[in-house]
Amino acid sequence: MDKDLIELGKKNAAIQAVEENVKKNMILGIGSGSTVVYAVKKIAEINQRNPLNLKCIPTSFQSYQLIVENGLTLVSLDQYPEIDLDIDGADEIDNSLNLIKGGGGCLVQEKIVASCAKTLIIIADFTKKSGILGENWKRGIPIEIIPMSYIPVMKKLDKLAGIPVLRMAQAKAGPVVSDNGNFIIDVDFGQIKNPDDLNTKLLKIPGIVDTGLFVGMASKAYIGQKDGTVAIFD
Repeated sequence: MDKDLIELGKKNAAIQAVEENVKKNMILGIGSGSTVVYAVKKIAEINQRNPLNLKCIPTSFQSYQLIVENGLTLVSLDQYPEIDLDIDGADEIDNSLNLIKGGGGCLVQEKIVASCAKTLIIIADFTKKSGILGENWKRGIPIEIIPMSYIPVMKKLDKLAGIPVLRMAQAKAGPVVSDNGNFIIDVDFGQIKNPDDLNTKLLKIPGIVDTGLFVGMASKAYIGQKDGTVAIFD
């Protein structure tokens, strides 16, 4: 896959989503991941020319840094529990705008912020769009868990016909630790025809904090295509 085309798709989707949706005086959720970087840079560029008076809420330490480094106003959910617009990326998007998120390990905070937003807009490149979840994304559903529960949770995921793998860190010994101090398990369920049903079953398992299945949350998706255009799904 041509990395330049993927990056162009991310950039174009992010820019168009910002230009069409970010308005003055908004409470704005800032998602996590590489595509969101383009969105924040575009917001900062517009804000420098014409101050937007935005108040930005991060979904991770990464987005916290993006907000601060780009000179935007950082606030919290404690101050503004109702959000006008949340802009975020996704690992996979199906035909019903259900999502798999959490490849970067920020799924719980991303879901909390998304749940507080009137509108959740997803920005991504063409590699993230599929008909059914699990069709293109082969790394499984990210699930954040309480560390002491990981062995019993993995056994229960086995019984649900999943293939669970504890996500291990790349630059340190041991597992990945989320921004919340928890572990992440990636679970391969193959193609997921009923994500709502699966998500409900997973959330009933003690020790699971939340899943990377975002069902019925997204209002619109901007997908950057290979030819430089942006397809909009709603």
